[in-house]
Amino acid sequence: MANQPPRRRFAEVIGNAVVMLLLVIVALLFLRLTRGAWWIANPPSSRWWIAGGTLTFYLLFCLRMLRRPTTRMQASKSLGAATAAATGEAAVDPSSIAVVYASQTGFAYELAQQTTASLNEAGKLAHLAGIEQIDRERLVRGGRLLFVASTTGEGDPPDHAYGFLEEVMGQAADLQALEYAVLALGDRTYTQFCAFGRQVDQWLRRHKARPLFDIVEVDNGDPAALQTWQTKVAETFETAAATPWQPPKLDDWQLVARQELNPGSLGGGVYHLKLQQTSHEASPVAWQAGDIAEVEPRNSQASVERWLQQAGCDGETTIEVGHESTTFAERLARCELPDLDGVEDRNPQTLADGLKPLKPREYSIASLPSDGNLEFVLRRVVRTDGTLGICSGWLCDHLELQQSVRLRIRSNPSFHPQSVDRPMILIGNGTGIAGLRGHLKQRVAAGHAENWLLFGERSADRDFFFRDELSDWQQQGLLKRLDLAFSRDGEQRTYVQDRLSEAADELKAWVARDAAIYVCGSLDGMAPAVDAVIRKTLGNTLVDQMLADGRYRRDVY
Repeated sequence: MANQPPRRRFAEVIGNAVVMLLLVIVALLFLRLTRGAWWIANPPSSRWWIAGGTLTFYLLFCLRMLRRPTTRMQASKSLGAATAAATGEAAVDPSSIAVVYASQTGFAYELAQQTTASLNEAGKLAHLAGIEQIDRERLVRGGRLLFVASTTGEGDPPDHAYGFLEEVMGQAADLQALEYAVLALGDRTYTQFCAFGRQVDQWLRRHKARPLFDIVEVDNGDPAALQTWQTKVAETFETAAATPWQPPKLDDWQLVARQELNPGSLGGGVYHLKLQQTSHEASPVAWQAGDIAEVEPRNSQASVERWLQQAGCDGETTIEVGHESTTFAERLARCELPDLDGVEDRNPQTLADGLKPLKPREYSIASLPSDGNLEFVLRRVVRTDGTLGICSGWLCDHLELQQSVRLRIRSNPSFHPQSVDRPMILIGNGTGIAGLRGHLKQRVAAGHAENWLLFGERSADRDFFFRDELSDWQQQGLLKRLDLAFSRDGEQRTYVQDRLSEAADELKAWVARDAAIYVCGSLDGMAPAVDAVIRKTLGNTLVDQMLADGRYRRDVY
């Protein structure tokens, strides 16, 4: 996470220069052997020009190496690019408030942005920083830091926080000059709820940093907990009372196409959806590969009607939600349908006041703005009792063409493309092809041909998603290598991690050429197994370095 020491960088430059010099010497020896000794002893004038050009090229190469940042420095700048403009001189001002984010899917990054903006609007000097930009010396120096830290998987830190976890939190520090607060994001359906945020808080306390207020824990984006954070920040820094936290504005999109990609698959239906902005007057929404769409789900009309019949309520009754009027049925469509047992007051307005809105579902975006459509790839969830998942059932079965979908696009810097042209290894399974397809599209459009895709599913005849598109890219030389694992097609089940293990030498060769690795798909099974193969092949030290540098990125769920 820190820049390389000058002596290490100088050694790298000298080493590369020596290699280049040896290449020049080998070339001259070759010419001596093939042209004869007279060429060296009595070179014609044209040969002097060639020799002079070679020497000039060598000197320019050495100068370039002296000026060239190391790969790790370039990667760190890539990860920090989104915050560089907002940081400015505030980063070096001791009175500035640093809002530090550790984000896996972009939500913590977004909340850190909002916190920074609210402080600046109140006249406080605040700047945004990725956790990989914070080293031990910065903490020892003191000041005030606000951490917005998410947890991924079963208690893991976001990928770009591994360097901070190992290099900063892995050693003791005197933090008596530091004041801090932690906003921890998590999901109570996982056993290690808010684990990384708690770990940061405990480490800071253990090393005598002074909490500005107690850790605030947020379960799955709970608005009340987020409002608590806003209020505590406002009170601590004596700013105006924070306005109540509001979920981000959703835009209206229209379903224009839907196709089942794998009819008859053993794994259940996978659908490819295309949507377009409803309002042509609004500014076109932009996104890039790696970004996420948050879709507001709806209960099916049949589910709402069954509930209304059980409750004995009229769905056309007008109710008030905030400062707007709507029908009770419309409100029910957007909220969790409550259990009626023990509920005596069934007045529609009373019931509506206690409803909890359905939480948005996140989908990796499988297209680029230049495609003209916002595209998803999602699996139709069928529960054990035969009922459909709320959002996938609505999108795949109940939503009609030309009907409206409310959603917003969320930036996800932790899965954005590389800022430099380097080879890319893309690994995924199932609907993870969506996020990988977005990256492939962006690289193909930019003319980056060094792409290697490893993809796994159940059977080739049913589940080879986007077969024609991938084949076309292969034929055009834009997809250098394609490894497929269809687990149900052979006597022995083979998964994407097995294909990666078989190609271990190739994996080493690509990484030696500065390749980045992107993984998208299942958190259960695929992602841990792929990580295990990568670590076995490359070693933990290099893998952790790649995580910290942003060359190893994951979007898993």
